[in-house]
This record gives sequence, C-alpha cells and structure tokens, in this order.
Amino acid sequence: MSLPELTAPVSLTRSDGRLNPAAVGWARQPLVETAGIGRGRGRNKRWEYWGVVTPTHLLGVTVSHVDYAAVHEVWIHEIDSGREWHRQATLVPPRGATLPTTLGAGPTRARTRGLEVDIDEVEGGTRLRARIDGAVIDVVAQLPPGHERLAVVVPWSETRFQYTVKDVARPASGHLVLDGRRVDLSEGASWAVLDHGRGRWPHDIRWNWGAGSGSTHGRTIGLQVGGRWTEGTGSTENAMVIDGRLHHIPVELDFDYDLERWRQPWRITGGGLEASFTAFHRKATHTDLKLLASHTDQCFGHWSGTFTDDEGRVTPFVDLVGWCEEVHNRW
Repeated sequence: MSLPELTAPVSLTRSDGRLNPAAVGWARQPLVETAGIGRGRGRNKRWEYWGVVTPTHLLGVTVSHVDYAAVHEVWIHEIDSGREWHRQATLVPPRGATLPTTLGAGPTRARTRGLEVDIDEVEGGTRLRARIDGAVIDVVAQLPPGHERLAVVVPWSETRFQYTVKDVARPASGHLVLDGRRVDLSEGASWAVLDHGRGRWPHDIRWNWGAGSGSTHGRTIGLQVGGRWTEGTGSTENAMVIDGRLHHIPVELDFDYDLERWRQPWRITGGGLEASFTAFHRKATHTDLKLLASHTDQCFGHWSGTFTDDEGRVTPFVDLVGWCEEVHNRW
C-alpha cells in the first residue's frame, strides 16, 4: 500500500529528534523541513549532490557532512577524449562544509585545499560553481515554472530515516573552463539532476539509483528510479516527470543487470515503467577501511523505453541521458 502524498509543509523530526510520523510520505515539491538533522552527534547524514550531463562532458559536484567526516568531490569527464579533472577530499573531523538546514534555506559551501564549491539559489534556478586544479564549473540548473520534484521520506524506524529530494530534467546552462579552455554548455541538450539528502542511516546499506533527462518526441522527460534501500519501508523513490508533471511510481522496481558486463543493457521494470539503460562510461570508486567502506559503481549512458501512467496513457522515450548506479556503504 502506497504512502500518502504530502501537500503541506511538515517537520521531518519531532522535538525529541525522532521521526515525525506526519512526515512519512511523498510530495511533488520539497515540503519537508529538516532543521532537526545535524543537531548533536550520531547518525546524521546531510548532502547535496548535483550531476550534470552534456553532449560533451559529465559533471559531479558533492558537498556532504556525515557526522564524523565531511566528504566533498568535484569530477569532470570529457566524453570524447576520456580526460578527467577530479578532486575528492575527506576531512576528519568534519570541516569546510556549510549546508542549509532545509533545501533552499541558504547557500551550500565547501572549502578545503584545492577544492571550492558554491551552490546558491538564484532567480530562475540554482547556480553551481566549483573550482579545482585545472577546472572551473559555472552552471545554472534552471527551474522552469511549475516544475515538480520528487520528495520522499523513507522510514526504517523512529531513529533511522531519510528524506530525499530527487530533482530530474533541470535544463542546464553555463560554462566550464578546462586548463584555460572555455567550454559552453549546449543549451537544450544539457541537464542537471539534484540528489538532496537529510537523515539518519543504518550503518550498512545498499542501493540502486538511476536518473535520466532529455527531450524526446516533443516532450521533456525526466526518469527517476531507485531500489534496495527502500524495501520494506512502504516508500519508493520512483517517478517519471513528463513536461514538468510528476508521476509517482509507488512500487519497488526490478533492476536486472550485471556489473561484470556493464555495457550490456540494464533492464528496470515495474509500475508501468519498461526501461532499458545502455552505458558508455563507468565511474568506479571503492574505499575499504573495514568498519567504514564505500563501493560505488556509477555508469553513464542512455535510457529508452515507455511509461504507462495510471490512466493508461503511454509515453515513449528515447536516449534520455543520465546514469544508473550500484552502491554499498558501511558508514
């Protein structure tokens, strides 16, 4: 049975810091207030991740605070040449991170040696700026009028829960500077995706996440799929955004793929979605410190398929650009 749609602002936590039952559900906009996450020490996890895909480059920008550490990353991949500009910093104890108490309530900042990130809400969207050795990012993720964003609260228990906003198909504009060479983003073919997270997680967790954005058959389509981590909670983070309108998929999806053969098509199906993902690049990051570990295989490629909504309308899509990943964290 699917969880309710939230239609009014609500606090994620109660005064004692435990999960507020009234926040459990999904919404079309980021209605959940999360100031209670980050107070004190414990299992608090806070992050902003922006992924940007263009015909020529793949970008990833992360600012995070996971209680015992701040983990920041800026990554740029040039598709044709295979060149990369990359800087990751793990700071223990955590420092150099500024994150808003609630999405949109203030700026996001990361500062450490060799890495600077600034994320600000501006008129018409969100501005992403980052600087590492040899590379500068200055991109605006446009927010079209009426654009809907999937917001979901995932409840494992009163003390373990996550609020996520997955915002797909945001048109991107701006430029990069790579070793002194300016690269303007191709407008109309460049897309930004947000993963906003606030919560308190179990120590050991696995998940799949996939996102795709593009214009196809005269429509703007965003695909958002996830799995494993939501199983048994009643919540799902699955949706299609069609011309800015969000269609929530309230069931767990089936992910059929083989990381050993990651270039072969992945199949993600269920809830009216029949999707195929074909990857052209794999970004693998594996760190194992025994008690703390992170294993991420993020594959970039194209999505094609169909989505049938609750009223039986079929929406085809071809060559949405994005990614699909498998992650295992002990954190």
